Amino acid sequence: MPKAFFVDTSRCTACRGCQIACKEWHDLPATETKQRGSHQNPPDLNPFTYKVVRFSEHRIDGKIEWFFFPDQCRHCLDAPCKEVADSYVEGAVIQDKKTGAILYTDLCKKLKEDECAEIAEACPYNVPRHNTDTGMLVKCDMCIDRQQAGLVPVCVKTCPTGTMNFGERSEMVALAEKTLAKVKKEYPRAEVVDADEVNVIYLVMDKPELYYEYVTADNSGVGQPMSRKNFLAGMTKPAKRIFG
Repeated sequence: MPKAFFVDTSRCTACRGCQIACKEWHDLPATETKQRGSHQNPPDLNPFTYKVVRFSEHRIDGKIEWFFFPDQCRHCLDAPCKEVADSYVEGAVIQDKKTGAILYTDLCKKLKEDECAEIAEACPYNVPRHNTDTGMLVKCDMCIDRQQAGLVPVCVKTCPTGTMNFGERSEMVALAEKTLAKVKKEYPRAEVVDADEVNVIYLVMDKPELYYEYVTADNSGVGQPMSRKNFLAGMTKPAKRIFG
């Protein structure tokens, strides 16, 4: 039975405990940052930051509203990054049968730089990053090592507010639906995002685009990745692989 996260952003205070715990558990080096006039730091995911709590501020109905979004790999049920990677180096990206986690293996080092870029661009959530020093594509690995030891992902263990939840996928879907019914009483525009397509299920209090450009897979604007469904329906191999 696959595992899943349920991320209730209505409970997130942007303490960034999950972000720091992820970096510490994976023994990732610090990222040099500077004050940019935003609570969010670093400004984006990078090869040394697998999880970042995004911050956005909006004036809604005359009030200032803050939205926090703990961004990470969604561990898609049918991952476009795996579809592309398989056409270049099979086994570079795998899906763990027990947990459903999408994992990047050492075989990623056999991928060329432009192939890594193509794999990353296939992600409708703009998540994978390429570490050019090691040749690896990197992202959240669902703390697969902790799970194998009978532990929950470190971001869930660290979260003090109940924002991060983890368990059997069916249980997390049910929890998301139950929580949404409660949250809608105060935030009528609240919704659960892409629950039928991913193993990291988010509840947002308002329109997803108020949080971040890539909250959902339904990005169809210029410069944005296509939705996962359209990608998989229209492409089985990269064109350069077929013709090159």
